[in-house]
Amino acid sequence: MSRCRLCGSDATASVVDLGATPPCESFLAADQLEQAEPAYPLHLRVCTDCWLAQIPPLITPEDTFSEYAYFSSFSTSWVEHARTFVADAVQRVGLGADSSDAFVVEVASNDGYLLKHVVDRGIRCLGIEPSVNVGAAARDAGVPTLTEFLSPATGAAVRAEHGPADLVVANNVYAHIPDVVGFTEGLRALVADDGWVSIEVQHLLTLIEENQYDTIYHEHFQYYTVASAIRALASGGLALVDVELLPTHGGSIRLWARPTEAAGEPSQRVAEVLDREKAAGLQDLSGYTEFSARVAKVRRDLLKFLITAAEEGKTVVGYGAPGKGNTLLNHCGIRPDLLAYTVDRNPYKHGRYTPGTRIPILPPEQIAADKPDYVLILPWNLRAELVEQLSYVHEWGGRLVFPIPELSIVEGASGGTA
Repeated sequence: MSRCRLCGSDATASVVDLGATPPCESFLAADQLEQAEPAYPLHLRVCTDCWLAQIPPLITPEDTFSEYAYFSSFSTSWVEHARTFVADAVQRVGLGADSSDAFVVEVASNDGYLLKHVVDRGIRCLGIEPSVNVGAAARDAGVPTLTEFLSPATGAAVRAEHGPADLVVANNVYAHIPDVVGFTEGLRALVADDGWVSIEVQHLLTLIEENQYDTIYHEHFQYYTVASAIRALASGGLALVDVELLPTHGGSIRLWARPTEAAGEPSQRVAEVLDREKAAGLQDLSGYTEFSARVAKVRRDLLKFLITAAEEGKTVVGYGAPGKGNTLLNHCGIRPDLLAYTVDRNPYKHGRYTPGTRIPILPPEQIAADKPDYVLILPWNLRAELVEQLSYVHEWGGRLVFPIPELSIVEGASGGTA
C-alpha cells in the first residue's frame, strides 16, 4: 500500500481483505450485462502512526460522483434526521430569524435534503454538490446549489463571492475524499474565522464492534476514530471542540470543529470518546486483530441461510440497493439463484442490476405482488424504519432478515427475532 494519506507514514497493518469488487455505485443497465466490469482490491489497512484506517485510492471521486445513484430524500428517517439537525444547529450557532446576514454552506449537499430546511427558515445558504443529476434535483427543489468538488480553490471562490459561512456542514462526505488535507483546507476556506464546521461520518469504533464490514467500499477512502479525526482536522487548520455519538449509519460521530484560533478547549465528551476508543484497542493493534475472523462468520452465516432456504424451496428477495449492500453481496458471492431480486425506492435504480452480482433491482411494490418467504434487508442501518414500513410482509407469513451485526430473522409484526 502507498503511504498513509494523512501523515505520510508507510507503517500500515491489515485489518480485513474483502477481495476484489466493482465500485459499489456502478449499477448496470440491461445493455451492459454482456460487458466486462472493472474490479478493484478492497483491503482495509490502518496506519500504526496516526491510526487512520484507509483503503488505497484506486478510483477517483470523479468516477463515482459526477453522476450519482444515491438520493438522500428517499430515506424518511434521514430527512427527519436532517430536519432535527438544522433546528439544533441554528440554535447552537445562533442563526435565529433575525440573522439576516447568516450564511450556511453544505458540502456534498446531495438533493437538498438538508438545506431545504435552512431555506424554509429564510437563512441564506448554498449547496456544493459534485453530482450533476442530484444537484439539478436540489435546484429544482429551490435549494441554491453549485456543481463542484470542494477544494481549497473552490472554498476560496465561494467565500469571495458569498462571504464566509457561519456554518459549514459536511455530512457523510469526509470518508469519500482521498485528499483529506486538501478537503479540510477547503472547509477552512469556507468557514468564517469565528464560524463552525459540522461533520458527520461513520465511527470506526462501531464499524469494528458491530461487524459493519459492508460499509467498507471503494467510495469510502478512510474510516475515522475521533483520535484520527482530530489529526485530520488539524491538517487543514481546524480544531475539534465537541463530538456527538449518533445512531445513523449503524453508529456515526458528529464532529463540531472551529478554526484553530477560535476553538478553545474541547468538551468533556471529546475526552470520553477518546477514552472509549483507547479502551477498545483502536490506538494499538489489539482492537483490529479479530475483525477479519468475525467478518468471515457473517459471510458463512448468511450463505448458510440462503443455501438452506433455496434447498427448502423458499423464496428470498432483497430490500434496498445501497452501496453497502453491494460490498456484502460481492463478498459473499450472492447471485440471483440465492437472491432473486432486490427492490429500491429510488426510481433511478429500477431496471438496473447490482454491480458484480447482476441482481435485478425492481420497484418496492414487487414484494407485495410476489409475497416471498423472506426479505433480506440490505440497508440494515434503517432497521427500525424498515421493520415498520415492511410490516405488511408478515400478512402472508413472510419474514425479514438482517445480516449485520449478526444474522437475525424478524418473526411477526412485533419485530421479535428468531
